[in-house]
Amino acid sequence: MAVNTKIALVTGGSRGLGKNMAMAIAKKGLDVIITYNSKKEEADDVVKEIENLGQKAAAIQLNVADSKTFGSFFESVSASLKITFSTDKFDFLVNNAGIGIHNSFAGTTEEEFDLLTNIQFKGPFFLTQKALSLMNNGGGIINISTGLARFSSPGYAAYASMKGAIETLTKYQAKELGERGIKANVVAPGAIETDFGGGVVRDNEQLNKILSSVTALGRVGLPDDIGGVVAFLCTEDARWVNAQRLEVSGGMNL
Repeated sequence: MAVNTKIALVTGGSRGLGKNMAMAIAKKGLDVIITYNSKKEEADDVVKEIENLGQKAAAIQLNVADSKTFGSFFESVSASLKITFSTDKFDFLVNNAGIGIHNSFAGTTEEEFDLLTNIQFKGPFFLTQKALSLMNNGGGIINISTGLARFSSPGYAAYASMKGAIETLTKYQAKELGERGIKANVVAPGAIETDFGGGVVRDNEQLNKILSSVTALGRVGLPDDIGGVVAFLCTEDARWVNAQRLEVSGGMNL
């Protein structure tokens, strides 16, 4: 394998959209570090799948909700870079890890709000900040948002607000890190059939039909619809894409 193989770090890469992103990135010829919160076995399986594609991979535990652990996390990343990848820096950070809490604006509790803030906004903010010293110049940040930051659907007031904050942050990252050649972009999926939010889009047939009916392409999304877009942003072909929001929703609520 070439010495200058690029490396992407994908948070929440052991399952769902994150796994799909990690696999798609590996298929583009990059090595991949994924993080997992609790399911080490799933993460190890993804590492094996990436290795079967001919790329190097590693899995490291991370709780995005606990910013106090980020220092020790990046110590682990640094060690992994040396041991597994024979280098000291990586190139792309994909802030994917997250949860969904469905509750009305009026019903959202302070505990739910704080949890969403820690995972969806504070976590990526300070994780990316701490990652900068380990990132190569000329790399990139891909922040995962949601179609719900553009259109509204009752029950996601807090969740979508955090994603709106991430979208604003992305512009500031692009502006302030441009001198290092580091790009920052947003990928905003629409409704996707995964286990996210308890698998409601995948498993609730009525909801699936409703969402399909408001999507120009006539169906809800699949993980394969998203991973390749994130992988594209980790390639040289996307070198001039910066501070952009790429909504990948099949044309929802147009």
